[in-house]
Amino acid sequence: MLCAPFALHGAAIADLAPGHSLVATLLKTGLRRLFLADWHSATPDMRFLGIDDYLAALNVLVDHIGDPVDLIGLSQGGWMALIYAARFSTKVRKLVLAGALVDIAAGSSALSILADKIPPVIFHQLVRLGDGLVPGRKVLKFWGAASITAEDIQQLLQAEEPIGSVAFSKLEAHFRAWHAWTVDLPGAFFLEVVEKLYKRNELARGHFVALGQKIDLKKIEIPLFMLAATDDELAAAQQLFAAESLVSTAPQDLRKALAPCRHVGLFMGKRTLEDAWANIVRWIIQQPPFIAADQAKMESMARNH
Repeated sequence: MLCAPFALHGAAIADLAPGHSLVATLLKTGLRRLFLADWHSATPDMRFLGIDDYLAALNVLVDHIGDPVDLIGLSQGGWMALIYAARFSTKVRKLVLAGALVDIAAGSSALSILADKIPPVIFHQLVRLGDGLVPGRKVLKFWGAASITAEDIQQLLQAEEPIGSVAFSKLEAHFRAWHAWTVDLPGAFFLEVVEKLYKRNELARGHFVALGQKIDLKKIEIPLFMLAATDDELAAAQQLFAAESLVSTAPQDLRKALAPCRHVGLFMGKRTLEDAWANIVRWIIQQPPFIAADQAKMESMARNH
């Protein structure tokens, strides 16, 4: 299951266009049963929903699919997947975190620096101005949407098509449409994320409470793969890789990879998809030798009978 980010943009971050689709890459390279959690843009009646509500919804999805699942958390969906794996440890078989914030004190990014500088009252005022919601179109203005050039898009997507070509123009239109398509967040959820993760660093410090229980990352003993970007403006590699010392995953079951790209390139970059994510799929579907041997023995017995 892919846990998409519930932040500024929708889940299409995982399925932008041919050659730039994480979903297509996962299917093409070996996964056969794939689900994507797509968080709806918040409506006024959803303004009081918090992190617990979305973790509960994720739990319903996992129960519907059938646990244990291999959980892949993308960006903001990464810390949610990490919390879920700690809270429901028996329901996750393997965990992948890509471009996710785990320990804000372990490094710095443009986003974490900005969040540190802005007083809490400004965030609360933003929610009040949105009548309990955080309108995505207003937040987008902070990220200079109008300043994204064709060269930026070519770099982000690691596109091979030359700028100005018909093929690139089509790809550019896909990206700009995705970038302009924002989601609204419940004010309660937004403020909890800011305060718990960005201001108080509760997850890394062991103070985060989810669905009535304090989250202890040491309960995570399952195989873990972490993918970070070298030039991530939202979640620095150190802020993700800090999870290595916070979980109890055995060293032989822990993998780290660093992709030469920016944040969005982790999920849309052509070379990153072909290299890093193909490797992640192989890691997901591989079986420990004893399990593979037992399965082969059972299949042999089934054929003989």
